[in-house]
Amino acid sequence: MTDIDQQFATAQTDVTRLPERPGNLTLLRLYALFKQASVGDVQGDKPGFTDIAGKYKYEAWAALEGTPADDAKARYVELVESLKRGEAV
Repeated sequence: MTDIDQQFATAQTDVTRLPERPGNLTLLRLYALFKQASVGDVQGDKPGFTDIAGKYKYEAWAALEGTPADDAKARYVELVESLKRGEAV
């Protein structure tokens, strides 16, 4: 396992132990970075207007299209670290 893979795995555990729940926009960023890091570019059809949460998740993930997995992992780790320090919510 590479260093970034280990950091990414640790960040996935750490994010579940945050003292405060992040705001919705931060949760979308976490979701999109996680999906880009673990699956790659967005897949499937964009949800319709009746699935508002699904639509926002899809759009957040699609905005990262073309981002290499290791870059997405590094950005995810950085975001989780900033949340642990209480810098971003």
